[in-house]
Amino acid sequence: MNPGLTFATTGRALRQIRTDHRTIALIMGVPMVAIGLLAWIYNNTPVFDAIGPALLGIFPLVVMFVVTSVATLRERQSGTLERLLTTRMGKADFMLGYAGAFGALAIVQALLATSFSIWVCDLDVLGPVWMLVLVAVLVAVLGSSLGLLASAFARTEFQAVQFMPAFIIPQFLLCGLLVDRDQLPAFLSAVSDVLPLSYAVDAMKEVTAHAEVTSAGVWSMVIVAGFIVLALALASLTLSRRTP
Repeated sequence: MNPGLTFATTGRALRQIRTDHRTIALIMGVPMVAIGLLAWIYNNTPVFDAIGPALLGIFPLVVMFVVTSVATLRERQSGTLERLLTTRMGKADFMLGYAGAFGALAIVQALLATSFSIWVCDLDVLGPVWMLVLVAVLVAVLGSSLGLLASAFARTEFQAVQFMPAFIIPQFLLCGLLVDRDQLPAFLSAVSDVLPLSYAVDAMKEVTAHAEVTSAGVWSMVIVAGFIVLALALASLTLSRRTP
């Protein structure tokens, strides 16, 4: 891996995204719109405070997954990736460069979504706000990492979008948002233990329920970070130069 090439890839990706105003609006606006609608629907009820923190991670994850997978696939379809890999750039440089670009966007997205949830939608959080932001950033970066992994297997943009239900819906159903994970059937509980979104929701719940940072919350965040590294490593190994 060459750090210089990685940072160059990050800069190039950010310059491309900067000219795509619709993508920027999608990344920054959709999570806030979704959270705002939920806050409106559950106005004057305790429901939003109960599920809001978890959804603060789930919505950005879905958006970053779709945007990243499609953007990366376009690089392969256009032949840009093939040309880049004829230089000194390796697959890891490309993947980490794109992860850095979308990770930077994820930070801005998490700051906007968290600020909107707390100060506009009145989301009640007992724990420190900075930890809520950090978890939201990790989940958004996780979405980008899974999107990079999915793009390695997709051949068209439509296929990249189709991967979203396969990657996201099982995690949404088993992450503990709908039913506590310890109340799931034994087999489903075991499956949820190996899904990254489960630990993201666990971390969000810890922030919501405790005024201080807890070891359980920190451990859940470490596990999410481990899944990010694993997804990027697998994406680098499975990435093809060009879509057949």
